[in-house]
Amino acid sequence: MTVLAITEHRRGDVRDVSYELVTAGRELADDLGTDLELAVIGGDVEGFAADVNRDGVDTIYTVDEGEEFNHGVYTQAIEQLAAEVEPTALLMPNSVNGLDYAPAVAEQLDLPLVTDVVDFETNGNVEVTREQYGGKVETTYDIDADDYALTIRPAEWPKAEEAGDAAIESFDVDIDEDALGTTVNGFEEVGGGDVDITEADVLVSIGRGIDEEENLPLVEELADTLGATLSSSRPIVDNGWLPKNRQVGQSGKVVTPDVYIAIGISGAVQHVAGMKGADTIVAINTDPNAPIYDIADYGIVDDLFDVVPELIEEFGGEAPDL
Repeated sequence: MTVLAITEHRRGDVRDVSYELVTAGRELADDLGTDLELAVIGGDVEGFAADVNRDGVDTIYTVDEGEEFNHGVYTQAIEQLAAEVEPTALLMPNSVNGLDYAPAVAEQLDLPLVTDVVDFETNGNVEVTREQYGGKVETTYDIDADDYALTIRPAEWPKAEEAGDAAIESFDVDIDEDALGTTVNGFEEVGGGDVDITEADVLVSIGRGIDEEENLPLVEELADTLGATLSSSRPIVDNGWLPKNRQVGQSGKVVTPDVYIAIGISGAVQHVAGMKGADTIVAINTDPNAPIYDIADYGIVDDLFDVVPELIEEFGGEAPDL
């Protein structure tokens, strides 16, 4: 019996969800009284294994197959590894890649699969929690099986930070090339935009309270003054005022910055789902009952057109004339 978590990397970097999987996996392993084991598949497996060697991990298996993500390689590698270690719980990221291979792996291993898990607890059986209807409803499911597979929503568990001393073992797999169906010839970033807001330490995010596109330079100046990255809620993107890669939320990107400054954002559940993992949340909104204040660490109930210029000047910038 063990908990096996599949890490994720992209373009040479371990993704944050891998460290969150360590936290979630260790929590589940402790509840089950078993070990936590990780798998690193493809790319710089030795370097990635060193990165994810965090406190609480017992063993890391490296599978040196390919550079970029390939559905068939991941599926075959996980199937063979699972046959060897016989995990009680198979944890995978609820990401684009994770949702690509997780259903196939669960089908091949004859495991029940629950996706987009935001919490779990063990009471004999494992009870998992998912959110539905844009986060308005939480639903719990009892898994009536000894072995099961889960995909974990990014940013729901904190990232494991402390270094560990896990055993690192190379795992050889026998990839059936004829069964792959596809070959990865290279990787090209398409439509990625000018920045990756998921990598920002500080985000200044604007919502419909900005009123019109001509007012955006005010918030852009605040972001520049703070050395922050500009992001937004969905209405700003829908209006065409900012590109899609700047959108935070359920239909945008999940971000976990050190500081998230929400300006003129009411805090609809779809938006909150994408930023509630921020370390510190600052909200500026004229409505004292705005939902954003339910999760904010600091709040300013005032007009953003009064507050933002003062912030810009306080931090050494110069507010633009609108």
